Amino acid sequence: MTDLPSGKAVVAGVAGWPVAHSRSPRLHGHWLKRHGIDGLYAPFAIAPDDFERAVRGLAAAGLAGLNVTLPHKEAAFALSGRADETARRLGAVNTLVFGPDGAIEGRNTDAFGFAENLNDSGVTGSGTAVVLGAGGAARAVVLALQSLGYGPIRVSNRTAARADSLAATLGPGVDTVAWAGRAAALAGAALLVNATSLGMAGQPALDLPLDDLPAGAAVTDIVYTPLETPLLAAARSRGCRTVDGLGMLLHQGRPGFHAWFGVDPAVDADLRRAVAGDLLMGG
Repeated sequence: MTDLPSGKAVVAGVAGWPVAHSRSPRLHGHWLKRHGIDGLYAPFAIAPDDFERAVRGLAAAGLAGLNVTLPHKEAAFALSGRADETARRLGAVNTLVFGPDGAIEGRNTDAFGFAENLNDSGVTGSGTAVVLGAGGAARAVVLALQSLGYGPIRVSNRTAARADSLAATLGPGVDTVAWAGRAAALAGAALLVNATSLGMAGQPALDLPLDDLPAGAAVTDIVYTPLETPLLAAARSRGCRTVDGLGMLLHQGRPGFHAWFGVDPAVDADLRRAVAGDLLMGG
């Protein structure tokens, strides 16, 4: 087949507001080309007030489904006729699968993507984990860590009430730590996860001394712009194993691609270059 989709192409996409920054079209476009699939994956900029109407219209028009990014994940959950267990526990959906009758199924693959990124990077331990943040991404991270056997999980967030809410929803085994005590909470930790936007390009820096973090700990950041955040650079200088956030993005896309296009795709070096070549080159 040619690189251009036909009139019978399977169509999926990503919905967000804004959405131009999303790398999902690069990700799914690479897989479509690799597997010679007659398909198309497109971005859909949908304002919050238009979300339900637009999604129902796209489902009725015959799309296979959508990835959902900010700020629509909770709205996507509310719109789903049925949802998988992870989505129900998190109250958020990042993947919509449309049935031939227009039915809308919601899934959450963020926890899967985080866990697969750790596994791919050779981080297969257990023990105490420290998670910074208490938003939707942090909730997915905690759920993934529980599935991997980590515990206790110490959660620290700038707004304490949000950390308390996370612990109440996903506990037991989840303890909250005051933001002022986040550095001391690193003592004895096997894994540190930054699930905030701190340290991301254009955002404030993450202020976190690593003096109490064991040298044998692993450190990962869900941020992938830049690929090596200041946190990861500091951890690497201490001899810690570091895992960047790009793999979480890549792996979370796999279940949706399989549902829409019928292929379980691989995450490899070629895909990393296709999705984030500019980041890999320091751009």
